[in-house]
Amino acid sequence: MLFASYTERLLRLDREERRKEYRRQEFIPLEKIPTWREENRCKRGSFAFEMPKGKELTGGGGLSDKVSLYKGDITVLEVDAIVNAVDGCIHKAAGSCLYDECQSLNGCETGKAKITSGYDLPARYVIHTVGPVARGHVGPTETNDLTSCYQNSLRLMKENGLSTVVSTVRFPNEPAADIALNTVKSWIEENPDKITRVIFCVFLETDFAIYKKKMAVMFQGITRLIILVL
Repeated sequence: MLFASYTERLLRLDREERRKEYRRQEFIPLEKIPTWREENRCKRGSFAFEMPKGKELTGGGGLSDKVSLYKGDITVLEVDAIVNAVDGCIHKAAGSCLYDECQSLNGCETGKAKITSGYDLPARYVIHTVGPVARGHVGPTETNDLTSCYQNSLRLMKENGLSTVVSTVRFPNEPAADIALNTVKSWIEENPDKITRVIFCVFLETDFAIYKKKMAVMFQGITRLIILVL
């Protein structure tokens, strides 16, 4: 299979060599995307956070250091993996080999996830997941399926030794943000040393405002993970 030999060749390249393979040269490296803490420090100064009595989780870092909010084109981000929720733009930017490898996966069930090479993308891998179709109604089934999309995508990231991932999903705005943020937050708390950054990617200003408001509540002022010693 052509895509298999192409993948093997890409994996042998270092970052500078691989950059020559990108279909588009207008890429954004991870270091150019501020963390949530950096973004807010620039706007409001340093966070103030009173440390509770407890024990620091070694290597855990801060939750706000491990997440970012980005509005723009997901296909230009130079990260370990981007999550594809059936997006034709990703296939177009990655080239025909991505389509060929996807065909070999024999589909993907709702809530599940599978991983392929990123091919001509700046992202090394693409994690493919199928979210539920809510059509305005979000019940327990839709909530569980979307939660599974995030959990299985993060599981694949961990199993493949990846540390940076960008996620986007098609789902009613408010509940999608709640599910995404809560699921990712719980996963980071359970796997603090397995992740460098999760980037929430949105395309619309409406979604950006929703995520910004909810992230301000969920991640504001948190500078490190704590395990309470009882």
